[in-house]
Amino acid sequence: MTDSDHSRPAWRKSSYSGQNGNCIEVADLSPAVTVRDSNDPDGQQLAFPAATWNAFAHRIQADPALG
Repeated sequence: MTDSDHSRPAWRKSSYSGQNGNCIEVADLSPAVTVRDSNDPDGQQLAFPAATWNAFAHRIQADPALG
C-alpha cells in the first residue's frame, strides 16, 4: 500500500495489547478515527470524531490508573 492509497485503512494494534487476545486496532480515517476488535477484523467498527478520540487518548495517557 502506498501513501496515496486511501482505499484500505492502515490499522494499528494497541501498544498495550498482550498475548491474551483482548486487543483493539485503530485506523485514522480523517476526520474520524475507527476502532475494531482485532479478533474480528470483518466485524463492526466504531467511529469517533478525531478530536474526541484524541481527548480520550490524552486522558488515558495522563492517568496511569486508566491505562
